[in-house]
Amino acid sequence: MKTIETEKYVRIQEVRNVDKLNGSVSRARETECVSPMKSLLVVYSYHHNNTEKIAKVFAKVLGAPIKTPQQINLKELQEYDLIGFGSGIDSDKHYQPLLDFADKLPQLADKNVIIFSTSGITGEEKRVKDHSTLREKLQGKGCRIVGEFQCSGFNTNSFLRFFGGMNKGRPNAEDLKRAEEFAQNLNQSLQLKRTTHNLES
Repeated sequence: MKTIETEKYVRIQEVRNVDKLNGSVSRARETECVSPMKSLLVVYSYHHNNTEKIAKVFAKVLGAPIKTPQQINLKELQEYDLIGFGSGIDSDKHYQPLLDFADKLPQLADKNVIIFSTSGITGEEKRVKDHSTLREKLQGKGCRIVGEFQCSGFNTNSFLRFFGGMNKGRPNAEDLKRAEEFAQNLNQSLQLKRTTHNLES
């Protein structure tokens, strides 16, 4: 005889079943347990629109609008299940308009957020350093960092413009594919957590 806990486990496993035809999580099972996740991307991208290219990939996967900090009504942020913050990197930190926006945020207790960026120089240690200023600001507002993404971006700042810049053509197709996979994995992980929470509550 099935116990309540066993039935919950079976239902969770059903939600996680992957459709063999297209590799996506079964929408029929998912919508039985949880409503679609509402997401927003806050992006400041102006140099070569490198970060905007990444944001557009995220937006397609997450079904999220892209807005600049100036377009955001702070009161609306509570409506979202996930908020992404992204820009290029200048002097080992996100662009100042995005950092200023983070300072103006209200308390967003346990709000799921992601941080992303494009930069002339990348790598795991560089990403951790580049994101540290924004990360600390968001955590200070009570946000929960659930993912971070960084890739190379075309850079013609300073003397680099005299040599044709660095990372020409970046983000490239491989970068965009990696961004797509990041967003897909994030989406599935958060949806599963929401579904599991609903089943256990």
